Amino acid sequence: MQVSLQALKAFESAARRGSFKLAADELSLTPTAISHHISNLESRLNVNLFIRQGRRISLTGTGKRLAKATSEGFRKIDSALEEVMKAGTAVRVTTTSSLAAMVLIPAQHEFEQANPNISMEISTGESVDSQSYIIPIRFGDVSVAKDSDVISYESFNVFGAYGMTPPSWSNDPITLFTTEWKNKSLPDPPLAHWLETNGLEGADIKLKKFDQELFGIQQAMAENGLVFCSTTLTTRLVKSNLLQQFETRPVKSDLCYYVPNKDSFETRSAARFLNWIEDILN
Repeated sequence: MQVSLQALKAFESAARRGSFKLAADELSLTPTAISHHISNLESRLNVNLFIRQGRRISLTGTGKRLAKATSEGFRKIDSALEEVMKAGTAVRVTTTSSLAAMVLIPAQHEFEQANPNISMEISTGESVDSQSYIIPIRFGDVSVAKDSDVISYESFNVFGAYGMTPPSWSNDPITLFTTEWKNKSLPDPPLAHWLETNGLEGADIKLKKFDQELFGIQQAMAENGLVFCSTTLTTRLVKSNLLQQFETRPVKSDLCYYVPNKDSFETRSAARFLNWIEDILN
């Protein structure tokens, strides 16, 4: 059965306010128009929704049931509209602590300058956030991420504090900061592959492991040391002369950053953010 949305709004307002006049004021209509809408609705439904006693009105039993349903329905619609409108003016992102601290937060101002009508809200967490309109950037095994969801494949290399003397891999013992993931299902950083690629299999290396790449990078800068970590997290630091690369070759890993169900984010603000983050990570 088709009923007028305007009639339902008139009924909901009159039922909630207990007055045709107050409903008219709320909806910027006349009391006569409110009465007309409700009469048409009653005629369409073939029921009485109000008991009319002069200018006083009260709901019938059927009217009370419909009033509860329409009030709940309009509240849900209003809430959804508010959420959609917010999604059009703000990008809400959740990701790992390392990507947030080393990439997203330092680049946040650049994104907002390029997109002055969109603000970025960043939170951290390791599990996929299922709330609507939150974009979860996850760090995971390439074998479990769909190709269409991947925004960056990870490579690894050794970096040192800016200005330090390049390490003598063949002569001296080397302390190397690296990562042992909290999530044991993730592939290990490809250190053995990196050593083989760079002909350093026999190097005397002592590993100091952290549970987040962020901590190893910070420790290397603080101690004038070396860190084996992702190239994604170090790009900005190298450009800013806080870290340096040596004459070593990076290696690809089995790790990537991805957004689960990336194609499901359809707002214009989400599309701009996803294009932007792919550009800065690649």
